[in-house]
Amino acid sequence: QLQAYGGGLVQAGGSLRLSCAASGRTFSSYVMGWFRQAPGKEREFVATISWNGGRTYYVDSVKGRFTISRDNAKNTVYLQMNSLKPEDTAVYYCAAGPSFRATIPAEYNYWGQGTLVTVSS
Repeated sequence: QLQAYGGGLVQAGGSLRLSCAASGRTFSSYVMGWFRQAPGKEREFVATISWNGGRTYYVDSVKGRFTISRDNAKNTVYLQMNSLKPEDTAVYYCAAGPSFRATIPAEYNYWGQGTLVTVSS
């Protein structure tokens, strides 16, 4: 089970850190990803991190602004979001899956409930 939190309202240029807490003993064996879904749009890949945190991969639109990380001792994955833009407004979801660089939602096995990020201009 995954639970994402940390969303909120922030002004453009601001920062937020999302967290996703996982239950279960096998968290460290999964690739973790973050996706987002804006109103009226399809769910979009944002970032993924390998099981040990050694590799990360981002969609071009967030490179240099967002950082994904994980703490396997705490069964938690994070998404640090800096220099936020209005176009980053979306519900953000964390997901667990088997394959690094998986960018399609269907490739992930488990999903959190989502947390809303709103960036005002």
